[in-house]
Amino acid sequence: MKTKVGVISLGCDKNRIDTEVMLANLAKGGYQITNDQNDADVLIVNTCAFLQSSREEAIDTILEMAHLKEDGGKKLIVTGCLGQKFGEEVFEGFPEVDAVIGTNDYDKICEIVDGVVAGDRNLYTNCNDALTFGDRILTTQSHVAYLKTSDGCNNFCTYCLIPYIRGRFRSVPMEQIVEHAKQLADGGVRELILVAQDTTRYGKDLYGEIRLVELLEQLSAIEKIHWIRLLYCYPELMDDKLIEEIASNPKIVKYVDIPLQHVDDTILRKMNRRSNYASICQLFEKLAKKGIQIRSTFICGFPGETKESVQLICDFLQKFKLRNVGFFAYSREEGTKSYSFEGHLPKRTKKRYVAKCYKVQQGVVNELNTCDVGKVYECVVESLQEERDGQYFYMGRTFFMAPEIDGNILIISNEELPIGSFCDVKITNALEYDLIGEKL
Repeated sequence: MKTKVGVISLGCDKNRIDTEVMLANLAKGGYQITNDQNDADVLIVNTCAFLQSSREEAIDTILEMAHLKEDGGKKLIVTGCLGQKFGEEVFEGFPEVDAVIGTNDYDKICEIVDGVVAGDRNLYTNCNDALTFGDRILTTQSHVAYLKTSDGCNNFCTYCLIPYIRGRFRSVPMEQIVEHAKQLADGGVRELILVAQDTTRYGKDLYGEIRLVELLEQLSAIEKIHWIRLLYCYPELMDDKLIEEIASNPKIVKYVDIPLQHVDDTILRKMNRRSNYASICQLFEKLAKKGIQIRSTFICGFPGETKESVQLICDFLQKFKLRNVGFFAYSREEGTKSYSFEGHLPKRTKKRYVAKCYKVQQGVVNELNTCDVGKVYECVVESLQEERDGQYFYMGRTFFMAPEIDGNILIISNEELPIGSFCDVKITNALEYDLIGEKL
């Protein structure tokens, strides 16, 4: 019988892609993939280590999976960012773990599993200049897929461990991305979501210049692709050429994710961010004129944060009325430059700042959702929720809704709709974060 392997994937969508590549490699190697942890012979936990909270989640999951070994026979492998950054600590501190590997050994996963099944216990030292890319088994719905354009980061924001975990910025060659996107489209994918640590820098290392617009043009030429979505864009690299491509290209949704982290000039400098309040405002005004909606994130409670700098975030939110925003309390991470900064704030103060920003943003979202009533949006049908008295209730998304991180639209239809299809929906009601509409 084939050895059964179960994989638990934690962390971001970039980590999800690594998991999907690993699953494909395992399947090619003759292993049977299972979603049942109890049924698996080998358990793999693909971890995140970006923040203390993510490391705690990873460790809790490792311990939970270790308990499943108590019945005997199962093997446990830890992969991903925790293995890359803290491999020795995990290997020495968790004797239940049979192998620890980092973020760039997924091409060796079959031989590693072979060794573990044979009784080996190893820490696999690895470099962080490789690039995980290739065939995947999608863990998303079949009509949507994340597409990694690069890995690593050269920005070295003072609060961030990513360059020390994922390494320096390195792009996937354009022809590989486009060919992979064609394969995804042939397999039923209709929405591509471009991700990287820094999507806007695409191609700089390979071609000597940023080539994101050219990549978007080539991806848009794939006939079966309906939507292309951009996540993780740096504000200082959102130039007029890219903005015009987003605005004029019918396949690129009028939505862009720009994690600002802050808008106060003093805090931005301490974060080693390369934008400032004036340039951010100028950019967001350009995007608003082009009808491009924005998702962003902010860090609250960075060392030196004041009530005034938090209020500047709140004023900014009320001025630009962003559709989707996340707020995170600053996490003091050993190994980052900001770890040794003066002015660290108590946890309760950081939580209070996060709550203040969320309260303002909730008011903005309520206003935007109320204004949506009566409008018609093209939506993708995600899942059937209920069928009652000849009416179908589907969950769906429109262009300003990325999967899992943004809101949804409850679509009411008098006919059955294929999952992954697109239809026009008239908004009839607004909820706190979601919308309700009728299929036209």
